[in-house]
Amino acid sequence: MPLANAFLDKNQIGQKAIFYPLRAVWCESCGLLQIDEIVPPEILFRNYVYVSGTSEALRKHFEGLATEVVNNFKLNSESLVVDIGSNDGTLLKGFKKFCLKVIGVEPAVNIAKIAEENGIKTINDFFSEDIAKKIVKENGKADAVTATNVVAHTNNLDDLLRGISYLLKDDGVFVIEVPYLVDLLENVEFDTIYHEHLSYFAVRPLKRLFEMHEFKIVNIEKVNIHGGTIRVFVSKKKSGYIINESVNLLISLEIEKGLNEVTAYIKFAAQVEKLKEDLVGLLQELKSENKKVIGYGAAAKGNTLLNYYHIGPDLIEFIADLSPMKQNKFTPGTHIPVYAPERIYETKPDYILILAWNFADEIMKQQSKFKEMGGKFIIPIPEVKII
Repeated sequence: MPLANAFLDKNQIGQKAIFYPLRAVWCESCGLLQIDEIVPPEILFRNYVYVSGTSEALRKHFEGLATEVVNNFKLNSESLVVDIGSNDGTLLKGFKKFCLKVIGVEPAVNIAKIAEENGIKTINDFFSEDIAKKIVKENGKADAVTATNVVAHTNNLDDLLRGISYLLKDDGVFVIEVPYLVDLLENVEFDTIYHEHLSYFAVRPLKRLFEMHEFKIVNIEKVNIHGGTIRVFVSKKKSGYIINESVNLLISLEIEKGLNEVTAYIKFAAQVEKLKEDLVGLLQELKSENKKVIGYGAAAKGNTLLNYYHIGPDLIEFIADLSPMKQNKFTPGTHIPVYAPERIYETKPDYILILAWNFADEIMKQQSKFKEMGGKFIIPIPEVKII
């Protein structure tokens, strides 16, 4: 499988591509689902094309997260918030509205530059215990540390948590968001599994991981973003925070759903193959009827789906995407051209396959004119449906 965000220029098509194994493996002992091939993070993240601020839904989501943390943990103008994997600073903008001190840590050179231009102080590096010590030396300890869709990307979780332990005040809070394994399995979200995502968390392995580093999970919220996410609030064991019942309730749910048995993962694999049969069959049928189909959202999950299902430009004419970083490039592995959304109305397709299905409502709202023109949307997950 190619790297999901390794978009190509036209002159790169035909050159030898680099492919990496992509296998998900499950630990019977601790219950962690993870991939077994680690691509060096320098390759994955130093030059990045995913920008948080592109999505209106994600901007609102982050504003809500910032407001919740400020209100629930009584942060004020003297408080320091550090965001790990801070991207273009969208989340930290939400904290800055409350006049808090903010620092981002972002490894992508191009994205960190955007954050700085947006007025967000950003350390252009991978977070580590050494970076944590540097932040504390220059700014003091943090009242809150956030990491949204970052922990699952991290290979050395021990170093990450050592860094958090050093960086965080004794009564501080560490807030993470990760895709929830229960939702991933139930909704057949196989396209969430790609090289950037090393781990796929249920609560049980997360609880064990944090306890190994003298942390405790104090609360968990289910959040309707990215196909199903858990927002996990973590503190040091020595803190006075009481553990909310949500922790044990979700562990019980996981047992009920069979996540502690290999059968759940075998069933998931069969569902992925059935979905392939349904989606590819539909696209082939539409092609035989001379219908024009394009994609929307050149997301990493979309590229994973296209490659695993062997869907190329013979079935999808092009993909529309709002991000200038992806436009006029070609998708990795499948070599489908990516254009700005305006091309939809120049070419007048019959169907749009929403590859960024986790933002389907936002996309359909943006492209309501396409629907008014008689066009139809195809949503591939959790089951193929036409709207």
